[in-house]
Amino acid sequence: MLNIEKTLYSGNTLTTGGREGAGHSEDGRLDIKLSPPGAPGSGTNPEQLFAVCWSASFLAALRHACNARKVVFPAAAAIAAQVDLLHGEQGFFLQARISVSLPEIEPEIAHQLIEAAHQNCPYSKATRRNIDVSFTLN
Repeated sequence: MLNIEKTLYSGNTLTTGGREGAGHSEDGRLDIKLSPPGAPGSGTNPEQLFAVCWSASFLAALRHACNARKVVFPAAAAIAAQVDLLHGEQGFFLQARISVSLPEIEPEIAHQLIEAAHQNCPYSKATRRNIDVSFTLN
């Protein structure tokens, strides 16, 4: 069991209509239409949202890893995240491919930073041993 000291933030949302609905945050900052993946429509889908959320959190974890090691975090650092919705014998499931760009950082150091970020990122922790995840360095 985790020993939680305090809650830093709670994201409160309400979604209606499932993959063809809409999502809204309690504070009004998020107001999105949803459309099923690959279907016509102007909305996004849960896989795209998960990919952008994970990549934003992972970038923050990379910055933290750089700061802890006194490595300058590149201004052009970027994450390309791909979250796949899959179907098999066991039903629906996800997999993720995360491509990390850390220009100006030697590849050996970059790989160490990626591993440190993967250990610290809340999204990585939430998915660990639950979905297949691969990382590449660009």
